[in-house]
Amino acid sequence: MPHKAGFVNIIGNPNVGKSTLMNAFVGERLSIITSKAQTTRHRILGIVNGDDFQVVLSDTPGIIKPAYRLQESMMDFVRSAFEDADVLLYLVELGEKALKDDIFFKKITSARIPVLLLVNKIDKGDEEKLAVAVQLWQEKVPNAEVFAISALENFGVSQVFNRIIELLPESPPFYPKDQLTDKPERFFVNETIREKILMHYKKEIPYSVEIDTEEFFEDEKIIRIRSVVMVERESQKGIIIGHKGSALKRVGVEARKDLEKFFGKQIHLELYVKVNKNWRSNEKQLRRFGYNKR
Repeated sequence: MPHKAGFVNIIGNPNVGKSTLMNAFVGERLSIITSKAQTTRHRILGIVNGDDFQVVLSDTPGIIKPAYRLQESMMDFVRSAFEDADVLLYLVELGEKALKDDIFFKKITSARIPVLLLVNKIDKGDEEKLAVAVQLWQEKVPNAEVFAISALENFGVSQVFNRIIELLPESPPFYPKDQLTDKPERFFVNETIREKILMHYKKEIPYSVEIDTEEFFEDEKIIRIRSVVMVERESQKGIIIGHKGSALKRVGVEARKDLEKFFGKQIHLELYVKVNKNWRSNEKQLRRFGYNKR
């Protein structure tokens, strides 16, 4: 049997469940998940291997209208997902009626590659609502195959994955067969810490934060990590730290527990907070954090 391999890119509005779907496909928690919009900032690859296939999945940021340079860079990641895809997954939420950007939507409806439109979160509706949604999207995106799924409940996910494999072109694998992602270990440390900040802080604070892991030392039984939480203003630094350091300590404890599960080792995590003024609009800082690829 010939070997198949290809890039399968997942796009959609914020909070439609792209990261949940990605993790369900891969079987590992690669993408962080919170209820807040703009949780995913980077394009993250998850690689699923079989004896005769390799599926390279790409989780992209949710499609938004950019308000500052960081968000522009996030949309650059989405644009790149159109360029190298062999199969495009357009994820919508049950009850959703439009994509937030007309230009991206036109790219989907005029795509020359297979498009699978996935109506997600069907566990939150009934059969009548689902039937209306399926008809709506069949009319809006006539070039797509429509599937009804619940990524959270893992309903319909295997059927979509089997269809993806059928659509992949014949090709040798792009990555080693034991590789799970294209991101380094420090990336997942940063994302895990940022997830806890998204969960526990309100308003603008989570969106003003970036994580920089300065040290990552691994031996047989323990990994020692030193990470810095970057904020844009001095006032934000105090909020992140909290009264007598209590807020930052909670972030550290929860992140450490998740990282121990992810790496399968004891973790010693040190967290510090620094002010990095207006980093979200600074080209040099964005390049440093892996956003600005222009």
